[in-house]
Amino acid sequence: MKLILLLFLGQVAPVEVRAFDTPYDAGGSITIIWEMDTAWVAKVSRIGIFRASAPGLQDSLIETLYKPDSVYVDNSAKDNVPYYYRIVVYSDDTLIAEGKTASAAVSTQQWFNGKRLSVLIILIIYTVFLLYFIMRARTNKNLYIRKIAGLEAIDEAVGRSTEMGRPIVYIMGLGYISDIPTVASLAILKRVAYKAAEYNAEVVVPCYDPIVMVAAQETVKEGFVEAGRPDLYKESDIYYLTSDQFGYAAGVDGIMMRQKPGAVFLQGYFYAESLILAETGHSIGAIQISGTTAVTQLPFFIASTDYTLIGEEMYAASAYLSRDALSLGTIKGEDYIKMILVVVILIGALMESAGIRILTDFFSIF
Repeated sequence: MKLILLLFLGQVAPVEVRAFDTPYDAGGSITIIWEMDTAWVAKVSRIGIFRASAPGLQDSLIETLYKPDSVYVDNSAKDNVPYYYRIVVYSDDTLIAEGKTASAAVSTQQWFNGKRLSVLIILIIYTVFLLYFIMRARTNKNLYIRKIAGLEAIDEAVGRSTEMGRPIVYIMGLGYISDIPTVASLAILKRVAYKAAEYNAEVVVPCYDPIVMVAAQETVKEGFVEAGRPDLYKESDIYYLTSDQFGYAAGVDGIMMRQKPGAVFLQGYFYAESLILAETGHSIGAIQISGTTAVTQLPFFIASTDYTLIGEEMYAASAYLSRDALSLGTIKGEDYIKMILVVVILIGALMESAGIRILTDFFSIF
């Protein structure tokens, strides 16, 4: 009714306009907000946004909106430059409302994004735990990490294969050297090679990728050298097979059927070939230790192998086997921060369910 009266009298309705530096950005943007009467919404055909760098200067059109919005972010603003804004509202070709900012808005770069405060808090807590456990690990190499059955069984598997006079087959899956499970598999391979050198056993590593093959050769060689038996190392036992998924599975199955290994390690990232490989290893009576981060393949390994490293147990293998202070401290720090996050999530969920919004209101401030 107010709008109709103003139009009848030939007057333009006032618009309250505010402009301010866009919060939590890297600069170069100003947010403009204006308030519109609800009676205007159905009549608005377009909204013009004008900008000037001083009150007395002629402003220029920077944007035209064809819907009744009440907020606009000017991403063309320059940092540390004052801007004045004017909003004009049209109904068809008739100017029905107009307003401008009373003071200048200045865009500035912000060093910290307040929306990521929770990430900063978690990072600080994690860093404290990390440094604390690294210092503890340097003074106590026996820092407690729960026993992982699959890693404890490495010595048993290598020893059994040696007693039977059979080789050890180590399968690294279909991952590439850039994949984290492949890197974790190399750490386990080094331990297997070290024990094989001690027991004078043969390690056969058929590879899916040629670059992984080179890394595996160096890893096995390093394990034999650390065991003091570099003369037992055979580079020809670590070789490239094929980069075809089921061609690789068929080739490895053939190796296992011909050489009848006493122990088979399946460590890495696997796909549909996982059960084919594990079933073949089971059929020849080999002790099998598997491990993967592929959730879809874990049920097959659990059902068909003797020991299975599940998910992050593979990543903990390096620290578990080497007892390196930095690795141990990192594992312990990660475990503690995970426990804290789980507790916070549970408390937050319970508080939200009970209608207590203390945590939500706290973080909404930022």
